[in-house]
Amino acid sequence: MLIGEVARRSGVSARMLRHYESLGLVRPSGRTGSGYREYSAEDVRRIFHVESLRAVGLSLREIGRALDDPGFTPSALVDELIRRTRERIAVETELLTRLHRVHATDPAGWEDVLQVVALLGALGSESADARQRAALASGDEVPVEALVEAALGEGDPHVAGALRWALARAGGSGPALLAEGLGSPEAAVRERAVRSLAEMPGDEATALLGNALASPDDVVRGRAALALGARGVADAVPALVDLVVAGTNDTDAADALALLARDATVADRITAALADRLSRDTTGAPARGRLTQALAGIAGPASSRALRGLLDDEDRAVALTAAYLLQLRDAG
Repeated sequence: MLIGEVARRSGVSARMLRHYESLGLVRPSGRTGSGYREYSAEDVRRIFHVESLRAVGLSLREIGRALDDPGFTPSALVDELIRRTRERIAVETELLTRLHRVHATDPAGWEDVLQVVALLGALGSESADARQRAALASGDEVPVEALVEAALGEGDPHVAGALRWALARAGGSGPALLAEGLGSPEAAVRERAVRSLAEMPGDEATALLGNALASPDDVVRGRAALALGARGVADAVPALVDLVVAGTNDTDAADALALLARDATVADRITAALADRLSRDTTGAPARGRLTQALAGIAGPASSRALRGLLDDEDRAVALTAAYLLQLRDAG
């Protein structure tokens, strides 16, 4: 079979067949009397083998080894092909994501496109200053998805603060995307997600923070409670009391409880929760001291009764603190 016929049957151009021959991949078995290349059926089968191996990503050099080396084992090369393919997919996926984000801004002209590309590139810069400037300049040019991704991965506190500010201004799907970060297997990502969500305005963010009160992560639950307390959400009371007991952000938690206690009904609920924790044998002396001090910010007769009940407490420090707080109330 001459080269033209082989090219028609195999779909491989005559030029490529000559290139294969120059590399030693496929050599025609013979020549005609006029000197034309003549391919046998076995030569054609080898051409198809070469094309099949090219289709799975092998280089021509690797194909030569695979076909001619009797000791060649394909497993290692296939593993390498898998690694290369994954890297290529990751690069293409990143490009596709960036293109979607540029498209989402509905650019009016190429200058808009270049502005978005520049900001997206700056958000991924190794320079913290560049990332911070990009966050502060993001405006409407950067899609909220890109801001959320940057915020969840940002370790520099100054840049993270700028990104949270940008997200709070961006709105849109930001709260829902941040809520997805609350389920991350990485604790740092979960904390960044709840910190960002806490600074998002609106009812959606408040509802998502309410859901976070059920998180098994103490940090997520605590930060959600502090944010909800500042928003006047009474459901945060149990988690805020837990913070007081744990001594984690206990001052902020006590302030949030005092804010919530402006509602008389909620004040009684807070008093009951604090008194209940004070009565537990498992609550250590430092925690009981913090719980007693937290009662100072809760107005009303219920908290006064709770303080009077502590005047004879076995813990002398708790009793003295309760007496002092009652004196302040009487003097006021």
